[in-house]
Formats: sequence, C-alpha cells, structure tokens
Amino acid sequence: MKKIAIIFCSFLISLSVLSGFSVSAATTPTTNDFTVAAKSAIAIDASSGKILYAQNADDASTRIASITKLLTAYLVYKNVAENKLTWNTKVPISDYAYELTQNSNASNIPLAQNGQYTVKDLLNALLLPSANSAAVALAEKIAGSEPKFVDMMTKQMKDWGITDSHLVNASGLPNDDLNGHIYPGSGASATNTMSAKAVGTLSYHLIQDFPEILQITKKTEIPFDTGNEAKMTLTNTNQMLSGFSTSRTGVDGLKTGSTSFQIDCFAGTTNQNGFRIITVVLEATDPAADNSTPFTLTNQLMNYVYGHWRTTSLVQKNQSLDDFKEITVTDGKEKSVQLVAPQNITPVVPYATDGSADTKSLTVKFSKEKTASVEATVTKNQKLVTLSTTVKDSLGYLPNCTAEQIPLVAKKTVPRSSAPKVFWNHFVNFVNEKL
Repeated sequence: MKKIAIIFCSFLISLSVLSGFSVSAATTPTTNDFTVAAKSAIAIDASSGKILYAQNADDASTRIASITKLLTAYLVYKNVAENKLTWNTKVPISDYAYELTQNSNASNIPLAQNGQYTVKDLLNALLLPSANSAAVALAEKIAGSEPKFVDMMTKQMKDWGITDSHLVNASGLPNDDLNGHIYPGSGASATNTMSAKAVGTLSYHLIQDFPEILQITKKTEIPFDTGNEAKMTLTNTNQMLSGFSTSRTGVDGLKTGSTSFQIDCFAGTTNQNGFRIITVVLEATDPAADNSTPFTLTNQLMNYVYGHWRTTSLVQKNQSLDDFKEITVTDGKEKSVQLVAPQNITPVVPYATDGSADTKSLTVKFSKEKTASVEATVTKNQKLVTLSTTVKDSLGYLPNCTAEQIPLVAKKTVPRSSAPKVFWNHFVNFVNEKL
C-alpha cells in the first residue's frame, strides 16, 4: 500500500510540473467519470482530429460569444493567402464600426472615426483584446457588408462538415448590442451558437491551415498602430499564458469568449512534449468575477487528456517502416527506392494500465500495396505512398477526419534508364506476360 501511495504522489507532482498549476486530487480528476463544470466541452488531437474527450459536444445551442472571432480570423488569413488582401492593406472604419467602439458593453479598443488601420493591426486587435469593432471592419472590408461576411462564415463551416452552426455576426456579440445592425431575418436578441465539436473543428482547421496564428495568440501583449496617434498596447485576454495566475506551460492560444460580463468560454491549445491538443470549454458554470473559471476548467481538462492519452512512435524522421521499407521502381537505374518518413510519425493512442502505449486500437494502412511500383524518374523526397493511422473507439474523429495521413517519400533520386534499356525491359516483360 505504501508503494502505491508513493507512485500516486509522484504522478500528481509530475502533473503539477507539466501544467504550471498547483495540482491536487480534488482539482485534477483522473477517473473515467471526469466532467467539466460547463455546458459542453471537447478535447482533440491537433494533428489528426481525433476526439480525446467529449461532453455534450454536439449541442449546437451553446453560445460561443467572441470565440466567433476565430472564424473571422480564418477568413482573414484565407483572403490574404488568396492575395485578395495583404497584411498592410488599409481598412476603413465605418460609422457602424465606430459606433460599436462607444458601446460600454462591448470589448473594444478606441478606433478613430473615419480612421484607417492595417489588416494586421486589426487582426491583432481581434485576437488579443477581442475588439468587436475590428471584427466588423474586417468583415466589411472582405465581403462588403457584415451580413455577406456572415454568409461566408456559414459556408466555411459547411465546407468543414458543420451544418448546425447558427451565425448572425462576425464578432460574437448578441444582436441587442449592435444598434440595429443585425443579420436579416435574425431575432433582436439572437447570438452566435455552435456545438463544442463545431468550435473544435474550426480550431483544428485554423491551426492546420494557418499555424502562424499561434505566433500572435501566444503573446500577452502586442503594439497597435505603431508610429501613429492611435498607438497603444494590446493585451491578451487569455489568462493561461505566462505571467497570469492561471498560466500553464505550453499554452499558446487560442481565444476567449464572454456570454455575460465574465469570461466563461475558452478555446485553447497546448503543446506538451510534442503532443498538441485543442480544448474547448463553453458556458462554464458560475464563472468567477476574476474571469479565471474557464482557464481553471481547461487546465483540468488538459490534465485529464494528458493523463489518458499519449503518442507512440511508429518511425523517426528519415527512417523507414519495417512494414514498407521500399517500393519497386520500373525503368529506373535502380530496381527500388527506400521509403522514409519526412517527419516523426507519432500517432495518439490511449495509455495502457501499466503506463505504456495501448496500440491495440491503432490501425495502420498504406495507400498502395507492397507489390506496387512507381515509374522512374523518382526524385528525392518525392511522395510515393501515404500512411494512415486510425484509432477506433466510441469518441471517433471530427467531421471529415477519419485518420491521420502522412506521406512516405523517396530517400534518394532514381534516374530513368537509357532508352535502349527501357525498350529492352518492356520487350522482356511483354514476352513473359503475353507469350
């Protein structure tokens, strides 16, 4: 019994070191009856979209407030990637956006009436202090009007397989606070609602497609409108970053949300020993006046996930898998080429009871049969075979995510043989197969 107690205490101490929190059995549940004191929650493997924890995660009636701004940010990044905007594009502040800065119930920064600010500055203001006027200005710049931008938001969610989100604006404010500037046909008090799974899906695609957003969301402060009269310092509302009382090592995003005067929603992400997860906590129960509640709950959820899931190494970068070491090359100066992984392949799996990786539920498949061949010329690092890993359990994956897929590439270049040799090889094959 004494030995068991020592092992248990060591486990709790290790959790406190990893999390940056003071950990106790009361604040860090480690049993399968673990719940989050919120309306809904979810945790996801950021690499594969594997769901690692779910609590009422399909309830699409959950208010998401300013977590909406993650979708607004995604569309900003998408428009920049498509060269429809640049980071230095100037964005005018409309009367509507300016009026919003005067609303004491709305998170904002003081923007000048008829002023202009860069896309980059407004994105920073959107993500750190959660400026609602910045969301409106960016929406109007991209789509011409906020309602048209909302249509773009809804379409983007549908493209990801989410059809039950209810979106009425780009900021996440309830319609009551928009001075009549509401989406056509929406109610006077309507607000944006999504399931935790939908927010997780949004966060997953945001990090997958535009990981550079973490370079913004990891910062506690960013200068705004440097060199101009409106210059100021933007402060992040994410209290899990370094320097806050609820900080946790490894957290570098993503976004808070307030459905009342307290922060009670948080979409977070953290990287612990190379294992990145995404967590979503929506409508925390009885949020505290100091806004700490969703961060404390997120810390508990992160501890739970890291206590039940881990990564396992299939193959290291530039090494070959024993199950598929090489592939035949036709018409090449060599008969085969070695297949290697362009990165460490470390799928997520549950913990076994002894602390090892439980790989019984892990399925590994390849896009080609081992008897397949490729035609020369093959170039170094050319993608030749796709490996997929799937964990089968009741939690499943996000929409359109059924497995983690990683290419296997050629270790070296295999040039094409000379024309006479290629002709001779084809002739020999024809004789062997047809005669």
